Amino acid sequence: MPGSTPFRRVLVKLSGEALAAPDGYWLHPPTLAAMAEDVARTIEQGMEIAIVVGGGNMIRGARISAAGWIDRATGDSLGMMATVMNSLAIETALNAAGVQARTMSAVSMPTICETYARQPALHHLDKGQVVVLAGGTGNPYFTTDTAAVLRAAELRCDAVLKATQVDGVYSADPKKDPTATRYDRITHDEAIARDLKVMDTAAFALARESRLSIVVGSVHAPSSIAAILAGQAPSTHVVP
Repeated sequence: MPGSTPFRRVLVKLSGEALAAPDGYWLHPPTLAAMAEDVARTIEQGMEIAIVVGGGNMIRGARISAAGWIDRATGDSLGMMATVMNSLAIETALNAAGVQARTMSAVSMPTICETYARQPALHHLDKGQVVVLAGGTGNPYFTTDTAAVLRAAELRCDAVLKATQVDGVYSADPKKDPTATRYDRITHDEAIARDLKVMDTAAFALARESRLSIVVGSVHAPSSIAAILAGQAPSTHVVP
């Protein structure tokens, strides 16, 4: 129902591209500030929030390794460091908005941020802090989508919200196919069988195994996180 949500603890997956400035610079302070205010409104609804952000506004390991001048593992390591930079920027924006936030990285950088461990992360969430989870899974060959589902399962989240470029899961790319239809509700099995590209197959499979719902909505909607979770903006629920 609009204005209500069945979720208490949600992991929000943001794309790195969503943080980029219109001129292509890798971070856009007004976007960060708006995102932080959005998270603050979500917390006011009574929810606990963890965040995983990609690094695509700076570098994509798979893409640069495909160009042939660097191996995939090294490229993915560069991508993991990009997510740490984005996470620290998000933490700073959240703190400026009056939201207590803590960056925890799967790639150990103890002089920069806390190293991720499950129990301390749960403790921060229980205290009402936002935990910004950097470094992906800490391993190459895994996307930040997979990292988001993994952390959501570890941290007892009720759902993963993927704030993306479109307002849900479609039968085809709506930017290329005007006849594409948006699903209001779909199962993990159906998403995998139809090869829907909103998340990679490994992420869907892990969500299915963990019985985690995935909510997909547009990062460009006003107050996108709060509105999607409150049922006030279009979205698709991918359910077990």
